[in-house]
Amino acid sequence: MTGGELEKFVTDMGQPRFRATQISQWLQRGAPNAAAMKNLPETLRHDLDAVAQTLPVQIVKKLQSADGETTKFLLQLQDGEQIECVLMRTTYGNSVCVSSQAGCAMGCKFCASTLLGLKRNLSVNEILAQVLIAQWELRSAHATKCNSRPNGDANNGDVSHIVIMGTGEPLQNTENVIGFIERANADLGIGWRRITLSTCGVVPGIRDLINWGRPINLAISLHAPTDELRSQIMPINNRYKLNEVLAAADDFAALHNRQLMIEYILLGRRDENGDTVLYNSSPEHAEQLSKLLAGKNCMVNLIPWNAVDERDFASISGNAVHRFQDTLIKNGIHTRIRRERGTDIGSACGQLRLNSARKKD
Repeated sequence: MTGGELEKFVTDMGQPRFRATQISQWLQRGAPNAAAMKNLPETLRHDLDAVAQTLPVQIVKKLQSADGETTKFLLQLQDGEQIECVLMRTTYGNSVCVSSQAGCAMGCKFCASTLLGLKRNLSVNEILAQVLIAQWELRSAHATKCNSRPNGDANNGDVSHIVIMGTGEPLQNTENVIGFIERANADLGIGWRRITLSTCGVVPGIRDLINWGRPINLAISLHAPTDELRSQIMPINNRYKLNEVLAAADDFAALHNRQLMIEYILLGRRDENGDTVLYNSSPEHAEQLSKLLAGKNCMVNLIPWNAVDERDFASISGNAVHRFQDTLIKNGIHTRIRRERGTDIGSACGQLRLNSARKKD
């Protein structure tokens, strides 16, 4: 509801107008229900919960990693579709990875998110609600540590970074994703440069971001150094080739003098003897990637693959991962290996949603 709609809703319930302001403040904190709104009369809280819902999503399942750094949420939308978001507590702050679609139509061969197909785009509010749920989790945990009840008050443990890297292709839902980013900036105070959008390479969408003009971070899911290999694992490459994708990405990065992030999942395959062979992750592939990215203002984020039963790939050894990195560094390419988080709770994109669907079947 808008402010005016909320005021009318409250006064129609026979309440004074100022209650709308109180409720609005709780909504912006991510209150899961009216019962959590402790400065409202108990009878009003009960009446609100009987007729209204604070968020357009509900938590179905919450998983916490053993190290306490990662929390994964399986969320249900009002039409019964399910999505995921992940809260990651890091040395640089608290980052939330949000989904932009229920399902995914990209068809990447290594990914769990696309196995169930695309159901629909998420609204601005459905994306924003994922951040609010993470925010409430952080504030509740902070209040518990302080031996007090969760009350949603701001503290230094709030969400500081957002990555749009969950289920779905953000640039197939560009209008709502841009609307979400603007809300996160205006309502939650998340700076543009602390928001990262990841795309498989939807070139018209990248051009839309250029025209929009905000200095967010852009990440390209590359995952192969040649068009031939990329087309085998990423159908989007049949429409937008590597050079076209990187040219649009370079234009975006140059507009704001931002470093482009290149995401690269390292994949292996099983041969007839059951041994792992390098699929896109050999030293030769690293040399090809180095030539492709030579002279670009970019950073390569190497991602060890999280196993998905339905996918015909294999994880490669740590030594192979480091050899790939060493080759890139030798060729002057800034690179790092993404630290694996929440592997004990299946925190890779789409895994929790997929497991839930299996149980339903």
